[in-house]
Amino acid sequence: LFDAYYSATATQYDVYMGSVQPILHHLLEGQNASILAYGPTGAGKTYTMLGSPEQPGVIPRAVQNLLQMTRDASGDQRKYSVSMSYLEIYQEKVLDLLEPSLRDLPIREDQNHHILVPGLTEREITSFSDFEKHFLPASSNRTVASTQLNNRSSRSHAVLLVYVSQTRGWPPYAQRAAKLCLIDLAGSEDNRRTGNRGVRLKESGAINTSLFVLSKVVDALNKGLPRVPYRDSKLTRLLQDSLGGSAHSLIIANIAPERKYYFETLTSLNFAAKSKQVVNKPFTQETLLDVGEEGSWPENNRTQQNSLLPMENLEPALAEKLLHLEALETQQAGAESCALPLLNTPRSERLEFRRLLEETRRELQVKTLFFMSHRDPSKTAMDEGQSGNRRVRHDTTSYYDSCYIQDSAPGSENKVPSEWEMVLQPELMARTKENILAILNTGSVKDLMALHQIGKKKANRIVAWRGEHGCLASG
Repeated sequence: LFDAYYSATATQYDVYMGSVQPILHHLLEGQNASILAYGPTGAGKTYTMLGSPEQPGVIPRAVQNLLQMTRDASGDQRKYSVSMSYLEIYQEKVLDLLEPSLRDLPIREDQNHHILVPGLTEREITSFSDFEKHFLPASSNRTVASTQLNNRSSRSHAVLLVYVSQTRGWPPYAQRAAKLCLIDLAGSEDNRRTGNRGVRLKESGAINTSLFVLSKVVDALNKGLPRVPYRDSKLTRLLQDSLGGSAHSLIIANIAPERKYYFETLTSLNFAAKSKQVVNKPFTQETLLDVGEEGSWPENNRTQQNSLLPMENLEPALAEKLLHLEALETQQAGAESCALPLLNTPRSERLEFRRLLEETRRELQVKTLFFMSHRDPSKTAMDEGQSGNRRVRHDTTSYYDSCYIQDSAPGSENKVPSEWEMVLQPELMARTKENILAILNTGSVKDLMALHQIGKKKANRIVAWRGEHGCLASG
């Protein structure tokens, strides 16, 4: 039923090497990982995560091991950086432990569905002594109190976030980011036995509520419900990556062996069994970077340039797909090849874009013929005589200015050209097609936006398609 069992005689080393250490290598691959200690109050969750000077727990061992792994993997063409943040969730408030204040920090979700906490303090660490310098004082800021069941009971959920960033120094230049969540959950409490009153009772209620929502989230994920109540609690919102998200997750269920804790033990094991059925979908988080001078590292702060289509004009999902395609094609081409253009448009996108172009061209033909039927014959003859010297206009006015001069004679605005009028002027249709095709092949974004039913998005797509496949052919 479970991946591992540890008896009361198991050491911190046994737990770490048997269950925690095997998942740390995913962080160097740009994938998230989460480790949670769950169980009733007094069962040893905090001891499992922190340990003692003689028996270090999961947190000090994992951080020390991770720092050593990044040092071993670093080289001339690969650089790593490690940083940390530390927070607690106390009575449904997110509080910074590195820089203590009463400010309740918000929890946000970015466009890639990554959970983040704006305003949370982040400290870079290069050695284990750096980690201790920040972590030990912050741990003393955590809210604890004495109850009838535990002399030093955690009154909040503590979350240590360790960020690992990897920068690759060969084409395609890229940066991978991963996050390790180490969570010491507060224990569920039976207030009939703890004797909690006043503030302790309010704290216990907040703890039990958040753990109840955590159980509801696990049930919703296992049942495949359309709505998973992540937002019903600050704890579950923060753990959204860890439960059914993009992280390799490990839950350590702590249980008390005494007979009087039978119900709490059963509840903890049931939660662990349900959690094991949750399926996460880890993936590598990689971002392509600008290429700097030849032989140098990418310039992280330089504005990204693209001669085909600015990235800010692309939808996030499409931009991510195109970046992934570029990385794959560059890898297949070999290290000696240059990076391909950003817009390697998928075939389905090209077909859809070609369909839009055809529809637009047909609409332009009909509209042009409609206005051409209103022209003054004398002006038409003059234009035909000068057609050899005409140029396609590239200004901000309507593209029709380069094709016709509208007649404002009374009643002409309601005149609809008949089929025979279209057939009798084939040279006008041909010339109009040439003018429109010239704008499509040489016009700027502003020129294209002057065409009928072409907005900024379509105009950018036309320029990108033209740069990828060349000029449009008449047909």
